[in-house]
Amino acid sequence: MHFIPEALDTYVVNHTEKEPDLLQQLHRETYQKILQPRMLSGPYQGRVLSMLSKLINPKNILEIGTYTGYSALCLAEGMQDTGALHTIDINEELEDFQRKYFDLSPYSNQIHQHIGDATKIIPNLNMKFDLVFIDADKPNYPNYFELILQKMSSGAIILSDNVLWSGKVIEEVSKDDVSTQALLHYNKLLVEDDRLESVLLPIRDGLTISRVK
Repeated sequence: MHFIPEALDTYVVNHTEKEPDLLQQLHRETYQKILQPRMLSGPYQGRVLSMLSKLINPKNILEIGTYTGYSALCLAEGMQDTGALHTIDINEELEDFQRKYFDLSPYSNQIHQHIGDATKIIPNLNMKFDLVFIDADKPNYPNYFELILQKMSSGAIILSDNVLWSGKVIEEVSKDDVSTQALLHYNKLLVEDDRLESVLLPIRDGLTISRVK
């Protein structure tokens, strides 16, 4: 979905750093073989994630929602040499696909996959995270938020994806649209919680950057 005119969006993409060769391969194979390839972060947002991670230079990264591993590899580009990235996904069928590309990257030994319910996995991760990327099932966004905040120190960053939800956040919401309702609640939570300072960026489907005070 384009939130700015398509021609201008194309100009923006054309004047942004290109994705590395490995990510081009991952992008292509995802579209060839995997269901719902639209879930992929993609070249432009991937470069945004990479740049943010490089600016933050995190030691420990948590990603909630791995999909095929594209965003994890982008975030890993800014990770410290002694750092670790923990990524969680509920779909065990994608585990081998993810691992193939993780092993082809320079971060093979630093990326740790977790398969299962993130609300059960997160409490058992005994570390502090400098950077968290949330890009999973929308109804659980508020639950993920409460769980991760306990594992973040002052200055840590939360990146929340899909917060504009194809524009549905400003439309009338049907009673059975659980995902949009959850995102409306989550977006309100981020901007009103005194423990954070947040800015919502109209990048692709919406990306909020929140800093823990």
